[in-house]
Amino acid sequence: MANTGAADEPLPQSAFRRYLKTGVTGHNRAKAEQGYILFSPLANLNKTFIINMDGEVVHEWTHDTAVGLYGYLADNGNLFMGAKMQDDTWDIFGIWPAFKGGEIREVTPDGKIIWSHQDEFHHHDQRRMPHGGALYLSLEKVPEALASEVRGGHPAPTGPDMYADVIKEVDQNGELIWQWRAIEHLDPREDFLSESEPRWEWSHGNTIAPVDGERVIVSFRSIHTVAIIEKASGKFLWKYRDPMMGGQHDSHMLPNGNVLIYDNGTQRMAMGTLPSSRVIEVNPETDKIEWVYEDKPPFAFYSQQISGASRLPGGNTLICEGVRGRLFQVTPDGEVVWEYISPYFGPNVFNYEINMVFRAFFYTKDQLPWLA
Repeated sequence: MANTGAADEPLPQSAFRRYLKTGVTGHNRAKAEQGYILFSPLANLNKTFIINMDGEVVHEWTHDTAVGLYGYLADNGNLFMGAKMQDDTWDIFGIWPAFKGGEIREVTPDGKIIWSHQDEFHHHDQRRMPHGGALYLSLEKVPEALASEVRGGHPAPTGPDMYADVIKEVDQNGELIWQWRAIEHLDPREDFLSESEPRWEWSHGNTIAPVDGERVIVSFRSIHTVAIIEKASGKFLWKYRDPMMGGQHDSHMLPNGNVLIYDNGTQRMAMGTLPSSRVIEVNPETDKIEWVYEDKPPFAFYSQQISGASRLPGGNTLICEGVRGRLFQVTPDGEVVWEYISPYFGPNVFNYEINMVFRAFFYTKDQLPWLA
């Protein structure tokens, strides 16, 4: 029978938009830790939001360019973020525009940029340092002779050039005060690429964070490695390498000394066929996994890219299943007690309609004294 009701509306062309329910989908107020969530949609909306536990926007920033993957609140309450800048490096290899930044900014709650630093090879991550400068990820080209020795991967579709990470620290004036070059410390045979990785990058760092004044922790996706580096010597103090981890993100040290990692699991196949993600807490003294969150069935929880997790003050964990724009909170026992699906769809740099979120952060009311 013909539909005689209201005129038909066009269907959203994104599969995500057709089947996802967005906003808050569930909230166990007795078990969920109460606070606020900050995130920046990866669609080119030029926005950063803070929402409450009901999914209502309580504060937002509008930027003059796309966010360079994410921003977070520094200890002084300002937004510390990457900004995506189109310049001469924009098309050096195929996937580079997706995670390129180019500028680091410190932005007040009312939107004023009070500090910035430009580096055309800046990408993925940036952290405000106590001296007022920044620790961040950059890139450089791998010498051809060294690139030929790097094992693994498959030929890149955009040419033979290979790039590797440089970790940089600059002071408040933007002057370089420390750096670490992957080409000087990685072994081309031991630190080999996953077979699924194109050879346009050797290491693909996606997280850099200070542990203290003497050490930093870094995640290298392409070589499925999380490591702690001693700044003075540049040596690895700890390397956690798991080929099944494939694509891991957001490695950082917890107050108890363990390391929390979003294990994307691109190489792990549940029941031999389907990949699945998990969040793991690893003891760097023993390399043992002391806590894990995974879904049942495991493949119901999966993000092949981006994503992150953070431990909350009361012991719950906030997880960002990035590709699906899904933010959710779990108890230490793994019970999901709050869930939010980002309703912010839009085109990314490749003109795909997405609602992806790179990383999300939880703040209590006390941490947001300026919030009206």
